[in-house]
Amino acid sequence: MSRVAIVAAIEREVRPLVKGWRISEREHEGRRIKVYEHGDVTVVCAGIGSVAARRAAEAVIALYNPEVIYSSGFAGALDSSLKVGEVIRPQRVVNAGDGSSVPLDGGKGVLVSFGSVATPQQKIKLREAYAAQAVDMEASAVGRAAEARGIRFGVVKAISDDSDFELPAMDRFVDGAGQFHELRFALFAAVRPWMWPQLAGLARNSARAANALCGALEQTLRENFIGGSDSSGK
Repeated sequence: MSRVAIVAAIEREVRPLVKGWRISEREHEGRRIKVYEHGDVTVVCAGIGSVAARRAAEAVIALYNPEVIYSSGFAGALDSSLKVGEVIRPQRVVNAGDGSSVPLDGGKGVLVSFGSVATPQQKIKLREAYAAQAVDMEASAVGRAAEARGIRFGVVKAISDDSDFELPAMDRFVDGAGQFHELRFALFAAVRPWMWPQLAGLARNSARAANALCGALEQTLRENFIGGSDSSGK
């Protein structure tokens, strides 16, 4: 049993948190998943997208029976006042696919889950349609899994791209299991030098967002679940 489960999309988002944690492999419904464990906290990197997030959330609930499950990771700003590295804890998560929503205790504002990497133009439409401040791809799927099992649900996200930042076309490098093929993308980008400044900016933003996110997660764990013990594993 785990008191807290955290579902992120990719390891890069939570690497500062899970450094030094115990790594194990578990199996659920014929699929093997890699999990990071430290005390009563379990972290799983689900992969990108709603299908991967829902599958991972259901697996970690079945295997660890947590008291609370968090969707955590990067989000894009829809509100121009939100800047890279800011941490958000929304009051409501909306699924842009069907308009359904999951309410949260506390928090502020709206996070909308969208089915692909949002362009600046799509961000404008999402902000107007849902009165949302930020966008991600996974939170609503994790929320649905938690709601179906009667598990408390929380969201902690860090802004990794400003509202007008044009993300590279990365969707084509994500497979059906939600895994991002870094080597294929690197080869694609290597012969397109006009992308290099954009990718350098993305790398800086991601590092800043990861550090902010993991700092917020450590604080949340200390204050609510661990009674002051160090969740970093150091």
